[in-house]
Amino acid sequence: MRPTQSEPGAGAASAAWELLLPAVAAPARTRGRSLQAALREAVRSGRLAPGTRLPSSRDLAADLGVSRGLVTEAYEQLTAEGYLRSGRGAGTWVGAAVRAAQPPAHDLAPRAPGARADFVPGTPDLALFPRTAWAAAQRGVLAELPHQELGYPDPRGLPRLRTALAELLARRRGVVADPERIVVVSGVAQATTLLGFALHARGLRSVGVEDPGSPQHDTLYAAAGVEAVPVPVDEEGLALEPLRASGVRAVVTTPAHQFPTGIAYSARRRAALLDWARSVDGIVLEDDYDGDFRYDRAPVGALQGLDPDRVAYTGSVSKSLAPGLRLGWLLVPRSWTDDVVERKRTMDLGHPALDQALFARFLERGDYDRQLRRCQRAYRERRDALVAALDAHFPGSRVSGIAAGLHVIATLPQRYGPEERFLARVAAAGVAVRPLSAYAHARGEDAGAKEIRLVLGYAHVPPARIAEGVRLMAQAATG
Repeated sequence: MRPTQSEPGAGAASAAWELLLPAVAAPARTRGRSLQAALREAVRSGRLAPGTRLPSSRDLAADLGVSRGLVTEAYEQLTAEGYLRSGRGAGTWVGAAVRAAQPPAHDLAPRAPGARADFVPGTPDLALFPRTAWAAAQRGVLAELPHQELGYPDPRGLPRLRTALAELLARRRGVVADPERIVVVSGVAQATTLLGFALHARGLRSVGVEDPGSPQHDTLYAAAGVEAVPVPVDEEGLALEPLRASGVRAVVTTPAHQFPTGIAYSARRRAALLDWARSVDGIVLEDDYDGDFRYDRAPVGALQGLDPDRVAYTGSVSKSLAPGLRLGWLLVPRSWTDDVVERKRTMDLGHPALDQALFARFLERGDYDRQLRRCQRAYRERRDALVAALDAHFPGSRVSGIAAGLHVIATLPQRYGPEERFLARVAAAGVAVRPLSAYAHARGEDAGAKEIRLVLGYAHVPPARIAEGVRLMAQAATG
């Protein structure tokens, strides 16, 4: 079937000449590839529309000042790829199989666009990332890494990194860390998904999650075919009676610093939780998301250290270095190791070897300990600044939870409510905040609904901006 668009002429020749002329200015050795790429992009973008007849190879070569063979080769290559079509004596045409290029990619990273002050929790101060030390470690790794380590890695991770992580976790978090049971993962999200698949493979179709707690657990476990069952949290930790009544045999916890309430599990509740796991032949999944950051005393050791056969332990560098590194660890009980490692193998064949070697060197040279101390000082100062600003601008407010982590729970007096109106006014003023109710899994009547309870993140906000942000929030609430 013959094309319906115009026959070749000055218009088509001129369009082709204008589009392709920059390509023929390339060096002679790359001119052919440049011409093909320019012609391919012109078709892909729609600048040369489907059905357009192109000039003959002789005419186009003369217009561009190149050999006819160069144009003929370009036409033949793009015809073979489907961008062009041709027939004996019928000329060369733009094919109909190509669709116009898609619009530029959009950035879907979670941010608070246009916020004058951002107190949404979960983000560290990315300006604290140790660029100089990281770059030095990267240069060292590239110089010393054996060639064979650039092949497919052990799905658990490089032995060098697993050994360094075992030493770190034992020393800082009191974990019983066998390097053979550590799996290097792309953050806690992948660790959660791996555990979800392992639960499903053993016939477990439900897992208990703290309520309130991280909203990501629902979707991550659902992706593995496991239902998240909300279990309430009280002032000591996960409530045991509702846990027993739920019928689950696995539960996710944040015992060192519960998210979002900010409590630390009591010693009594930690022991009772392990007793429950033993009684149901179950497992506790410990998310130690910010366990290194305690400001009033030494951090409480990880729950895993009390019973390594009943607790799977996970953490990452997302709060200490940067979430964009996508680097974390999962330490699993001995009886779960093979299931988790095999799932990791089929999921991605292992974490990138260069990233692992770099982080191992960073640990071995003491750079990570220095980074933790640096973050500790900065985040303690910012927590103090937030508490002081709340005292100054919201008289009668209360901050609850232990002095730890990257967020506080702030309870504001009833006079600033109701909560819905408060949140609307604050958002209109350009201040991004999250209420505690946003982290509830089970919806119901809140006995404290007349008060406003906010989860305020502070780690990513410099002290001066914390003071200004709280002032703006108070101004909006009382205006």
